[in-house]
Amino acid sequence: MKPADPKLVLLAIAMAGALGFVLPGHATTLLTEALILALFALSLDLLVGHARLTSFGHAGPWAFGAYIAAAQLLVLHIPLPLAVLVSGLATAVIAIPVGWLCVRTGGVTFAMLSLAFAQLGFAVVFKWNAVTGGSDGLAGLPRLGLPAGREVFLLFVCGVLAAAYLLAHGFVTSPLGRVVAAVRENEQRAEALGHDPRRIRLVVFVLSYFLAGVAGALYAGFAQFVSPELFFWTVSGHVLVMVVLGGAGTLVGPMLGALALFYAEHELSALTESWGLALGLLFMVVVIAAPTGLMGWLRAAVGARGR
Repeated sequence: MKPADPKLVLLAIAMAGALGFVLPGHATTLLTEALILALFALSLDLLVGHARLTSFGHAGPWAFGAYIAAAQLLVLHIPLPLAVLVSGLATAVIAIPVGWLCVRTGGVTFAMLSLAFAQLGFAVVFKWNAVTGGSDGLAGLPRLGLPAGREVFLLFVCGVLAAAYLLAHGFVTSPLGRVVAAVRENEQRAEALGHDPRRIRLVVFVLSYFLAGVAGALYAGFAQFVSPELFFWTVSGHVLVMVVLGGAGTLVGPMLGALALFYAEHELSALTESWGLALGLLFMVVVIAAPTGLMGWLRAAVGARGR
């Protein structure tokens, strides 16, 4: 599916940042969390939508990024903007050996290997009490290097999201991104043309982990708390639903899916105790009515109006 116009996406992100100055404090906080999850979903879309590698363990880089940021903020007292960048880079370094093993496989095996590495990370932070706080996690993370205020933090998140989207869009539309698409569609033909499918997938894997690590670091600064629960397989499943809901392979779609799922959960949980059931039924309706995701449905609707 053709990527959306980057100018429109950046305009939408800028408008979201501006909303922080007009929305009530609670609404600004919710929007900030939703946009961090949008970045998390964007990172997974590189694997699921563009490399066709379904990951059941994407909570791994998300949690690693959060814990690495927490260590920098608490121990080294590094400013949050720098901590976010360093966390993304450190998570990308972790992705190299992990990806080298995972991309040698595919399908269910890849999904289960990614899940295994995420659970391994959970075991490490859970038992390494002296450093990670064990089951209690790490609390009281300072937002160093940023002026106080919800609005400022929202603008910071929007700036990081915009930069991440431009990076992902630039990669997907680059010659290397077209090679990724070629490997996805016909691995044997791409290999016959001189490309190494494993190496190509590893590049996508590392970039995906980098963006997920950045998202995790942002979440650590947002919540000012990290715990082993960030590694849970339910987190991986949650972000995978966001990608499918929004439309895999579109970059923008998973971000829309993250926003839609986050706000649907929030509103339904306020209306009924059976919000999980209601959310499941709503998700079924969306999948049946829009099999290509929200992004595909929006494009179809715009195209119908254009005619």
